[in-house]
Amino acid sequence: MTTAREPGTTAGTERARTEPAHTKPARTRPARTKPARTKPARTRPDRTKPARGFNTPSPARTAARYLLLVLVLLLVIGPFLWQLSTSLKGATEDVYSRTPNFLPDHPTIGNYGQVADAIPVWTYALNSVIVAAVCITGNVVGCTLAGFALARLRFRGAKLVLGLFLATLVLPGEVTIVSQYVLVRGLGLADNLLGVALPGAIAMLNVLLMRTAFAAVPAELDQAALVDGAGVWQRLWHIGLPNVRGMLSVIVIFTFIGAWDDFLWPLIVLNDPQKYTLTVGLQYLDGTFSANPRLIAAGTMIAFLPIVVVFALCQRFFFKGVEEGAVKG
Repeated sequence: MTTAREPGTTAGTERARTEPAHTKPARTRPARTKPARTKPARTRPDRTKPARGFNTPSPARTAARYLLLVLVLLLVIGPFLWQLSTSLKGATEDVYSRTPNFLPDHPTIGNYGQVADAIPVWTYALNSVIVAAVCITGNVVGCTLAGFALARLRFRGAKLVLGLFLATLVLPGEVTIVSQYVLVRGLGLADNLLGVALPGAIAMLNVLLMRTAFAAVPAELDQAALVDGAGVWQRLWHIGLPNVRGMLSVIVIFTFIGAWDDFLWPLIVLNDPQKYTLTVGLQYLDGTFSANPRLIAAGTMIAFLPIVVVFALCQRFFFKGVEEGAVKG
C-alpha cells in the first residue's frame, strides 16, 4: 500500500528530511590541573642488625677459630723454623741461650758442607731414593690391581679377602717385625736394599683406599664398556685409572714419606754402613763424646727437602680428590 506524496515534493527531498543531519562535535580543551606538591616522607635508617644464617658463626666464634688456627700453625711450623735457624747459625753463636733467637746473627751455609764431610750423605740419600722408588712402584701397581679386583670384579671369596685385609690393619707393625725379618733373611735379602723395601712394597691400607676410589666410579661406565666389547684391562686403563688419579697421588706421597722416614726397619736389616739409608746414617752426626746441634739440624733439613719436592710435584692431583677425572678413549 503506497502513501500519497505532498504536492511539490520529490523523492530526494523526502529522503533528506528523513536522514539525520551530520554535525561536527564541539572541540573541548582539557582542563589543566596543577600537580599537588607533597613533601617526601622522612624515613629513619634501619638500625636493626642483619639476621645471621643458621650456619653463620658469630664474630666471637670466628675470632676463636682463627686463634686456634694460629696456635696449631705455631705448633707445626715452630720446630721446623727452629731447625732451619739452627742449621744456619755459625760456630760462635750460642744455640742454648736463655732467650731463643730465631734469626741468626751471622747466617752461613757452611754447616751443610760439614755434613757432607762428616758422613757420605749423598750415598745415604741415594739409598733412600732407591728404597722409596721400589716402595712407590709396588704400591702403585700392586694396590691398583688389588683395589680394582676387589671393587669391580666378581669372584668367590671376595668378602673374605676384604676381611683379611681389614684384619691386618689391626696388628701394629712391631708385632710382625720379627716374622718379617725371618722371611727376609730366608729369602737371602738381609743386608740388602731390596729387603728394606719389600715389606712396604704393598700396604693394606693403600689397597683399601684404591678399592674405595674404584668403587666411587659409576657402574654405568663399566656396563657401557662391556657392551662395546672392552676387556678387563681396557676398563682398568681407559675408565678406572683416569678417575682415580687423585687417590694415586695420595698413595705416592704417603708411601714416599713412610719409606723415606723409616728408621727401625732399615736399622734391623742393614749391616753395611755403605748401604744405610739417610735416616739411619744421620745418627753418625750425634757422636758419643761430642755433638754439634748445627750439623744435626743441617742433616735434618737435607732429609726434609725431598719430601717438599715430592709434595710440590703431586699436590695439584692431591687436592683434586678421588672423584676428579675424565674418561679417556
